This record gives sequence, C-alpha cells and structure tokens, in this order.
Amino acid sequence: MGASASTVESPGGPLQRAVFAVEGMHCAGCMRRVEEALEAVPGIASARVNYTLGRVAIQGDKAAVEPRRVADTLKAAGYDATPFEAGTADAAAERDLKRLLLALAVAGFAAMNIMLLSVSVWAGNASDIAPETRDLFHWISALIALPAAAYAGRPFYESAIKALSARRLNMDVPITIGVMLALALSVYQTAISAHHAYFESAVMLLFFLLGGRVLEQMMRRKTRTLAGNLAAFRTGTAERVNGNGSTEAVPPELLQPGDLIRLKAGDRLPVDGTIAKGGAEFDASMITGESRPVTLGAGDDLHAGSVILNGTVDVTVRATVGGSLIDDVQRLLEKATESRSRRLALADRASQLYAPVVHATALLAAVGWLIAGAGLHHAVVVATTVLIITCPCALALAVPAVQVAAAGAMFRLGLFLNTGTAIERLAEADTVVFDKTGTLTDPSFSVRLLGDVPADLARLAARLAQSSRHPLATVLAEQAVEPPFADITEEPGRGVRAEVGGQDVRLGSPDFCGLDEAQIQDAGGASLIAVRHGDRTAVFVVEQALRPDARATVQRLRDLGLQPAILSGDREAAVAPVAAALGIADFAAGLDPREKIERIEQRAAAGQRVLMVGDGLNDAPALAAAHVSISPATAVDLTQAQADAVFLGGSLGPVASAIVAARRARRLMTQNLAFAAAYNALAIPIAVLGYVTPLIAAVAMSASSLIVTANALRALPRRHRVPSSAPLATGKREAVPA
Repeated sequence: MGASASTVESPGGPLQRAVFAVEGMHCAGCMRRVEEALEAVPGIASARVNYTLGRVAIQGDKAAVEPRRVADTLKAAGYDATPFEAGTADAAAERDLKRLLLALAVAGFAAMNIMLLSVSVWAGNASDIAPETRDLFHWISALIALPAAAYAGRPFYESAIKALSARRLNMDVPITIGVMLALALSVYQTAISAHHAYFESAVMLLFFLLGGRVLEQMMRRKTRTLAGNLAAFRTGTAERVNGNGSTEAVPPELLQPGDLIRLKAGDRLPVDGTIAKGGAEFDASMITGESRPVTLGAGDDLHAGSVILNGTVDVTVRATVGGSLIDDVQRLLEKATESRSRRLALADRASQLYAPVVHATALLAAVGWLIAGAGLHHAVVVATTVLIITCPCALALAVPAVQVAAAGAMFRLGLFLNTGTAIERLAEADTVVFDKTGTLTDPSFSVRLLGDVPADLARLAARLAQSSRHPLATVLAEQAVEPPFADITEEPGRGVRAEVGGQDVRLGSPDFCGLDEAQIQDAGGASLIAVRHGDRTAVFVVEQALRPDARATVQRLRDLGLQPAILSGDREAAVAPVAAALGIADFAAGLDPREKIERIEQRAAAGQRVLMVGDGLNDAPALAAAHVSISPATAVDLTQAQADAVFLGGSLGPVASAIVAARRARRLMTQNLAFAAAYNALAIPIAVLGYVTPLIAAVAMSASSLIVTANALRALPRRHRVPSSAPLATGKREAVPA
C-alpha cells in the first residue's frame, strides 16, 4: 500500500492529515472504538469519524498516518480501512448496498417458503400429519434455510468475527449466535424426529435485520455520493502568461505564487489571486453570496471560483491549489461534518448496552437451568429462545421505520431527507437562520421600470441586452423580440453601445448612460440598468422578489417556537430591506463562510440548536456546522449534499411543515423505543423461565417488529399538507433590492 493521496499538509502546523474509508461501522459504539484505537497510536494527535460518509480523518506525524500502519491498527480493532478516494469510496458504497439488497431478497424468498411449510405443520395435529410427512417438511425447510442463512447472514457473521477477533462485542455477535443456535437446534430436532424445528426463526430474524440495515444505507447514499466534491468550482486548465508574453495551458496544480494567468470572458479563476492588469466585472456569488456582479480592477483580490463576465484581465497567483478559499471551504466542511457525525442518534444510544446484556442474560439462563437439574438440550433451547426473543428487530426498526414513513410524509410536503438523523435534529431545533439570496428570495431576478418608458426604447434596451455578458442584463434580454445588433462595442464593467439611425444607443450603468445614480428616486438601493438613445433615457430596476410565502413561513416558525435570524454574504443594503419586510431584527450581512460558522458556533455555545437554511457555496460549511440544515433544490450540488434536507419549488412552506412533521416523528420514535424496551422487559423473564419455545419467540419477535412498523406509519399525514396556524402561499411576491 503506497502513500495516501488524501494525506495533505495541515494548514495549522507540521502535522499531516489523512482521510481513510472505514468498513464495518454500524453504530455509535463503532465510531467510539475506531477513534479510541487510532488515538492510542503514538504520533496520532486526533481521529474524527464521519459516520455518515464512512470515513475517519486523522491528524498526526508522517509515520503515524502512514496507510499501512493505520490499516493494521484498525484491522486489529475489527475494521477494514483504505486511503479515501472519492471514486473508490462511491463504488464501494454501491457494492455494499447491492450486496445487502441481494441478501435481503434471498432471506425474504427463503422465509416465505419455509413459512408455507411451517404453516402446513402448525395447521394439523399428530393425528392429521404423519411423522414421515412432518420430517420431510422439516428437511425441505433445512435445505432452504441453511444455504439461505449462510448467504444472507454474511454481513452479520463477518462483522461478528471481526469483533470477536478484536476481543470486543457488537450487536452482530448475539445475532450471529442466535442464528447459529437456532439452525443447529433445528437440525438436531429434525434429526431426532421432534415435533418442532425453528428454521423460520433464523431466516425471519435475518430478513428483518437486513431490512433495517438497507434502510439505513439508503438514507446515507446521497450524502456519501456528493459530499466534499468541489471539482465543479475549479477549471481544468489555466492560461499562464510566460515572460516573453506567450501563453500556455497548464493544470492549476502546477501554478506557483507569483505566476501570471490570463482570464477571458466566461473563465473561472482556478486559484486565489490579485488583478495585475485590466478590469472587468466578476460573478462571485457562489463564493461570497453577493447577488450582483462586482467591478474589479488592478490591485483587487479575487477568490478561486469567481467567473469573469466581460473583458480580459491578468491575475497574479496569490495562493496555489490547497490554499485558496475553496480549499478553506473544503476544510471547514470536513471539520463541521466530522463534528456533526459525533452526535448520537436515539437508536445508537439505546443499542450500546444491547450486546453485553443479551449475552449475559442468555448465558445466565442456560447456567441457571443446568444448576436446577435440567438437561443440556433444555438449557440450550432456553438460551436460544432468549437470544431470538430479545432480537433487536424492534429496536433496530424503531427509528428507521419512522424515518421512512416521515420521509414519505415530507416528500408530500415537497422536502427530501438527506441524512438518517435529520428528523431527530429538526425536532430539536429552536432557532432558524436563513441565508438571503436564493433562500428567502427567488433565485431569479425581476425587472421594473422607473416612470413611463416609450415602448421603442424598451425594445432597444432588450435588443442591446442580448449582447451583454452581465447577468442582470439577461433579465432584459429575455424580453427581446428582435435579433441582437450585429455591431456592438462593450466597455467592461460599464455597458454596451451601438449606433441606431445615426445616434448612439447605450445600455449599462447610469453613469455610462450619462445619469447620476444618486439622483434616481424610488430605486430603494436596488441594482439599476439604464438605456440611452440620443436625448431619451430610461432606467430599469432589477430586483429579487421574496418567496411568495416567506413572511407567512417566518411567522409560522415563530408560532412553533423558533427564533428567526439572517446571516448573509450579501451587502447590508440588500439584506436590510429583506429583514425589515419579514420583521427579523436579528441579521448580519457581508459574512464570509468562516464568519458564518463562527456566528453559528456562538449560538450553539449559548445553547441554541440552529436550523440553517441556505443555498450558496458559501453556505455549505454553515449548513454542515449547524445542528440541522435545509437547502432549496435550486442550490448548488455541494450545498445540497451538506444539507440534511432539500425542499422543492418556489414555496418556503416546507421548512415550517418539516418542523411539524419531525416533531411528530420524534414522538413516534420515542414511543417505539419505549415499546421495544417494554417488550424485552416482559419477554425476557418469560423466555428465561422456559415458557416460550424458539418458534414462539420468533413469532413474538416478528409481532413486535410489526407493531413498531404499524406505529411508524402514523407519521404519514392524513392529507398532503401538515395543518398550519398561518396561511402560506399568497401568490404575491414582494420585491426587494437585488
């Protein structure tokens, strides 16, 4: 095994950082054991597991984070680890899911057939069914159950063997022992021509447990696929300017501080830099959240990911790949997601004591019966019954079953869940923090006229707008009914002009069209586009409208006990009107990604549980750092990947409805876990006293799982929308400055 490609120099000092994909983690206890095993290694300063992504991030000296040493350490602890590579990890996750689905199908098919044979035996009595027929049915059941259990139970057997090899217990150990004992006892019962065999108990046990594991894997699939992928915000090559003035295309990784690169209209800056020559307008919305382009010139700094909209500039490289703002965002994301993954889910907390308690109970039951004078056969039957009747099916399904039902309910509300613990954390939220641009406001712009504008002048403006690279001009260009001018001149950062009927016609900034922007009334601080044809002028105001139900949704969240706030990277002149329109006094503007995280961490330190709602790249670290997060479907892929949920459409209503649905689901989860605990408290004494056979134990186990599932279905709403105390969509959009 060679050096890991994921090992990079830590920005905080001489320690190196390595990321490994870890296989075999199934609960919060696994997270703890992986971290403890690694942190016990001399030279490793810290190890943080991201359970959602199946990774562990390690910081330590070069020898300590060497891939072979890390892999050997985790292998001794019962886990497999390899240096993380995005493509390899995604492929491994897909293989694991396919393997679980195939195992589930095998267990389900076998269970149905064995149950048919078992019902034939149960339906008769000793006088109705000849011993030979009964034994034949048992042997046929054995022929179905043994290979099916051998194949379908592999995920549990392999995990149990690794755990025992590392001298520890996990939930898969009692499952494996229970299945093996049930099969062995069934073969023995069949061999001595006994009335009962318990093949269906073992196979049904595997079927229910595999179902729970498949649900968990599917809930984590999307996040594992997209999280951490920033490739879309980098360019494939950069145009480097040589000393003799010639240019060459080079990979961004080869750029060094001080190199000169050239950007032309439409290019995306691959690294951080400073403009050395020229001036142009840039779209930095994905980085800063600023809703309108900024005009920059010589001496101004640029961040990687910014797009030049017009003109040509030469940029001096300031930070290479690994040290740009995008890389800072990547590190912030990893730190935030690692922190979030350490929060324990309800089922994880409940399952930590499961394995040792079940083993101790089964062993004591067997020993007790042997001391009481019972035979070895009876003691083994009782121990097997205890393992089966205390099977974690109800416990394992208590939360996933509600998650699936609640996910269906939220889908009807226009919201998709990305993570398995999102429901619990949504139910706990007491503060909601919004980004502005694209979240509280529509992602698209609208345009209105200041005063009366002649129709022909408006048509000229739309026609000229087709030749402009300015994103705000595209709003006007959509209204064009004539082809663009064949001969136009563009002045970067100012506007475009052409000649019509011997007169100059211009479209751009008010200053470019000979107007004083400060004297223009009723603009409200919004973006302005002016047009001039000869002596005639007109001004267009480009605005973003609030989402149609933004005001009602914010009020509804207040009614649910959540305190609203706004954290935006946009300028204060654009944020303040939105905050005023929604009645939100708690807002901050001009924040970069790190500052957003700091604000959220300050709220968390004060005891607040923050729900973050945002859509831009600059929001992704804040979404990951928040207690829980939601993004609109119009958000960039990376932001959606970090969010716990994604809502569809132009309505903000699903955010509030999700809180209502999550709180209901949380109550159902608690009820299911309480039922599972009560079931075990009642079933274990009965099984220990020998009043239950393995067959009845399997039926009781199945019944408990069905009850838990039936209760989970109550998470589904009776109608498509969760009732609201406030009206939602009004259809009216309130304009705010862009």
